[in-house]
Amino acid sequence: MAPALRYLGGACARARGGFSGALAWGWGPAPGAPWPLGRGGRRASTSSFDVVIVGGGIVGLASARALILRHPALSIGVLEKEKDLAVHQTGHNSGVIHSGIYYKPESLKARLCVQGAALIYEYCNQKGISYKQCGKLIVAVEQEEIPRLQALYERGLQNGVRGLRLIQPEDIKKKEPYCRGLMAIDCPYTGIVDYRQVALSFAQDFQEAGGSVLTNFEVKEIETAKESPSRSKDGVTYPIVIRNTKGEEVRCQYVVTCAGLYSDRISELSGCNPNPRIVPFRGDYLVLKPEKRYLVKGNIYPVPDSRFPFLGVHFTPRMDGSIWLGPNAVLALKREGYRPFDFSARDVMDVIIKSGLIKLVFQNFSYGVNEMYKALFLSATVKHLQKFIPEITVSDIRSTLLSSLCSACGGLAALWPLVLGLAHL
Repeated sequence: MAPALRYLGGACARARGGFSGALAWGWGPAPGAPWPLGRGGRRASTSSFDVVIVGGGIVGLASARALILRHPALSIGVLEKEKDLAVHQTGHNSGVIHSGIYYKPESLKARLCVQGAALIYEYCNQKGISYKQCGKLIVAVEQEEIPRLQALYERGLQNGVRGLRLIQPEDIKKKEPYCRGLMAIDCPYTGIVDYRQVALSFAQDFQEAGGSVLTNFEVKEIETAKESPSRSKDGVTYPIVIRNTKGEEVRCQYVVTCAGLYSDRISELSGCNPNPRIVPFRGDYLVLKPEKRYLVKGNIYPVPDSRFPFLGVHFTPRMDGSIWLGPNAVLALKREGYRPFDFSARDVMDVIIKSGLIKLVFQNFSYGVNEMYKALFLSATVKHLQKFIPEITVSDIRSTLLSSLCSACGGLAALWPLVLGLAHL
């Protein structure tokens, strides 16, 4: 299979796409033997598509939606291994609509985040999806944090983030009566939303435009067909064969993979380079008791330390009215292990042998030890939270522990704004 997919791997490495003016990546035929995209809609059976997108999370669904709206003549299918859509990273996150303050000015991340925030508000308004533009305070509680806070403020201005202002303790109290701090950045454009609801709306748009979604389809193999199937009318029009764990298959011309925590493995199946490797981290959230929700009105974040890859423990209101406290960041022993003792031998071995975990550990050793300590002792997390809201006590925390998963892969970050940047709503 490797020789047959050699060009496909090269296409990934060079980021060459088969769509003029559309996505800038994907897989296609060898040079000199182009497979023209169908212009008359689907011409084959329901298991043959012009384009297949692997992954039914928000990134895959946004990509599928964008493609079919720009190229309505194409037949496009989305493959999802679970029985439902958007149940992993999309359905396990804090739900924050970030404003774009954190990223390096003029970077793609910064541009997409600022544009994406505006687009998601617009999309939610169009579709009647509930959201709350509750704002965010990034609060300095120590004198040494103030220079970093001011630098972050300047970065936000360079990125074009709307409504930013530096505020003093008296204005902090006006925004968050129970929060203490020496100085803060007020980000009024930050909001919250249920991203799974947004993803399912993308799926509905995609299907209404003629797209197909196949669930319970876990990709096991991707190869190029050496010859057309017996009695097939397709010939070699759909030369890429994608098989699942049940032996079922679909055929297509082009593949786009949006496989979340399995991106490296799906890339390897296709013949592309699997690097950077995924290293999964679990973030555990605590939940504030309902009778204590009055302590928090909007998002309250610490000043990030650029030496570490995470934003730190924060206060996050949710669309259901609950208040999440966290997360920590601890190494997960399973890629989709949302519980502390979820374990996969293969995932652990991949992290140890194939990833850059050792380098990551040495670069962030003190931070990692601190995160593990907070994961083991509730009082340690509460002590950190009390720097911002002194009234919070251990007895104010529900025993419920919620988890999200993210990936660290040699500096590659999975960005929610990228989803909306792709979709061009």
